[in-house]
Amino acid sequence: MDFERTLAHVRGYLADMAPGDPITLAAVRDAVNDCPWLLGTVAQQQLSQLVHDYLVGAGPLAGLLRDPTVTDVVVNGPADVWVERGHGLEPAQVQFDSEQHVRACAQRLAAAAGRALDDAHPWVDAGLPDGRRLHAVIAPIAVGCTAISIRALPASRFTLADLTRLGMLTAQSLALVQGLVLQRRALLITGGTGSGKTTFLDCLLGVCDTNDRVVIAEDTTELSAATANVVRMQTRSAGHGGRGAVTLADLVRQALRMRPDRVVVGEVRGVEIVDLLMAMNTGHTGGMATLHANRASHVPTRVQLLGAASGLSAEVLDVALGSAIQAIIHLDRDAHGVRRVREIGVPLVRDDRLMVRPGWLLGDGFVDEEAVVRLADLASVSAEEAVSPGL
Repeated sequence: MDFERTLAHVRGYLADMAPGDPITLAAVRDAVNDCPWLLGTVAQQQLSQLVHDYLVGAGPLAGLLRDPTVTDVVVNGPADVWVERGHGLEPAQVQFDSEQHVRACAQRLAAAAGRALDDAHPWVDAGLPDGRRLHAVIAPIAVGCTAISIRALPASRFTLADLTRLGMLTAQSLALVQGLVLQRRALLITGGTGSGKTTFLDCLLGVCDTNDRVVIAEDTTELSAATANVVRMQTRSAGHGGRGAVTLADLVRQALRMRPDRVVVGEVRGVEIVDLLMAMNTGHTGGMATLHANRASHVPTRVQLLGAASGLSAEVLDVALGSAIQAIIHLDRDAHGVRRVREIGVPLVRDDRLMVRPGWLLGDGFVDEEAVVRLADLASVSAEEAVSPGL
């Protein structure tokens, strides 16, 4: 009752603000302090934050997003909210009042990201001002209720040493991965949803020479770079009338004109794979990108499917992939939420077909002898060091 009464009072109080003035927490606090029925500074502070979250923030999700242990928040319905704290999704103890409340929250978040979310633009994929990644789809495209997915970036950037301590890398895979980056090999980081591809790619950027000029192209800004000479670009959706869109393929082509030492693509999802492969085939060494694939061996097929819209044949795409990408680092996530580097594969031609063969595997799995020798050469280590010891 106090919340509804206070919210109405604050709305009236803020109506007297100059048009265009931002609704800050300080302004909301002044309005709440003007409520004669509220006694005590604790109640005023708590309601000030709640009202501010409701008016301009993430509403019921705000408390979850302030929790540093939370990595993902998803909303399927007013009382169907889930949270990820590193051990798989679990029900969150928050809820919305209604579908309209969920939709309003999604629209506020989209506006904060500078995007429209309405009947003409029924979904949004964008970065929030605090660095989180927002994806939302409004009803009726999302059946039943507006769907919201928010992914938080780590409060501090991980390093490969951190990932090794967490068990994502072994001492051996760490040496191989570092060698591949330092030798300026062209890499794809693959894995399923939530396997840690973006975090891993971010760590690889931390191994690059600090004098490298790195040009990064992403749908939503997530990557950093230790180098001082870095250019970050992100895509843009079409505006009203369907004009003004900037795609990843556009950004990759622009990146090639910026005198890059390394071209990095956050995630390849479509025909831009062709532009990336062509870039890596024209003397641009050390490029990196992530690609959704359930196994490293699936990469040629994934590239063929993504590049089909370009009109290139599967055979041509195989040649482009084989000559452009030198190693594939595959990640997975087990049922307990533990992420690991599962395989480091290399493209090889077998029986006139391009295949990705394992040069290193976590555990006691089979490794391809030719792939081992090739991987060792790429990472500048001995073949004996590259053979998996079953760790």
